Amino acid sequence: MATGKLVVQRLSDTIVHELERRILDGALKPGDRLPPERELCVELGVSRPSLREAIQKLVSKGMLFSRQGGGTYVTDQLDAGFTDPWHNMLAQHPKLQDDLLEFRGMLEKEAARLAARRATDADRQRIGEAYARVDALFAQGTSTAVLAQQVKADLAFHQAVAEAAHNAMIGHLTASLLKVINDHIDRNLRHLRRNEEDWGRLREQHRAVWEAIRDADPAAAVRAVEGHIAFVHESMKARALHEEREHRARGVGGDTEG
Repeated sequence: MATGKLVVQRLSDTIVHELERRILDGALKPGDRLPPERELCVELGVSRPSLREAIQKLVSKGMLFSRQGGGTYVTDQLDAGFTDPWHNMLAQHPKLQDDLLEFRGMLEKEAARLAARRATDADRQRIGEAYARVDALFAQGTSTAVLAQQVKADLAFHQAVAEAAHNAMIGHLTASLLKVINDHIDRNLRHLRRNEEDWGRLREQHRAVWEAIRDADPAAAVRAVEGHIAFVHESMKARALHEEREHRARGVGGDTEG
């Protein structure tokens, strides 16, 4: 009869597993600072030596890093490998924007569908607050002074939906994707602000996504995202045409002056 000793997991490995779970779930986000050692030890019910050993293991794995001046932070390594090359590729190959938007649509439709099914009361509260913020900022109109806040609030709303899907890959891929398209959202909002009707349609689309998730209606959530992505695609084409005309106009003006 075969016998063997039970393998007992080191406490530090258990702590590593818990902190990794929090990072994957989005409870600890890239750039977040870990709570002070004393607080984290009390929360996890562990000793400082075990916690420090776990943190060192996560630093070695590239999940955490220390900053000069104190503090341990969650790395953005999970996102960096995706975002860095795509920023350059999109700048050099504008036609990739259609592929990017198609991928965004696939990802956001599934995120909204799952969020409508899986969102907890806490998730719905976060999404509701994110929606209220983006709508309040959009209600301020087209002042250039609030554009940066509007872009940030728009991104935060979409990320809140992604996190409510309770799928680690969707949450992290959405965070990476939103970093890639940050500049495009900025440019699109600048273009849409030219037309009050388009601006109003954009606000209605955010509300439709929020209400579908609030009402736990996956089919409505998918339809709302489909409508939003179709509108974004339409506005991107209109923006490209407008920019091309402006470029031509400047070229003609330059030739005349020369």
